[in-house]
Formats: sequence, C-alpha cells, structure tokens
Amino acid sequence: MSEESLPELPDYAERVLQVAERIPPGRVLTYGDIAEWLGEGGPRQVGRVMALYGGAVPWWRVVRADGLPLPGQEARALEQYHVEATPLRTSGAGDQRLDMRRARWDGKDD
Repeated sequence: MSEESLPELPDYAERVLQVAERIPPGRVLTYGDIAEWLGEGGPRQVGRVMALYGGAVPWWRVVRADGLPLPGQEARALEQYHVEATPLRTSGAGDQRLDMRRARWDGKDD
C-alpha cells in the first residue's frame, strides 16, 4: 500500500498522537489527561485513537488512570517501563503497575 492510498488521519487523532509523542521517556499521561490537554473529547475517544493509530508512537506512555498496563500488552509495556526507568510499584497481589503519583507527566519540558 502506497502512502497515497492510505486514508487521511483524522484531525483529532493527529492531535492525540502529537501529545503522545511529547511525553518524555519514563513518564506517562492518562487517556483523560490527553483529552483535558486538548480541551476536547474524553478518555474513550483518546483510547480509540490510540487503539487505531497509536502503534507508531510511544503508546505505552498513554495509560489507564489506575496505572495497570494495557490489557493484552502487559509484557511489552512493562519491558518499556523498565527500559525507561518509569516509576512502578507492586500491588498486594504481586502485579506491577505504574506509580501514577511519580510517573505522571506534568506537561512541562524537563
């Protein structure tokens, strides 16, 4: 498939992906954080964009508010979190999740 035959990326999706690309290594934003940043849509709309188009950006940095890795992609996400030294914590059940208090990006350039 040539670039000319690819469907045009919707404007909202392009803006979501631009925010995802700005998140520094070792930091995360929630789906809701991105919707708030953009001033439109909501967590579900951001999640839909990431599901459809997010493969080309650091998708593991856009997360659920509870800090659990993306279902079905836990191993890949955790591998990236370890590589990037993203703050994690271990739950009482023994699973690893993001330490959202420490990992959430404030939107400022570090």
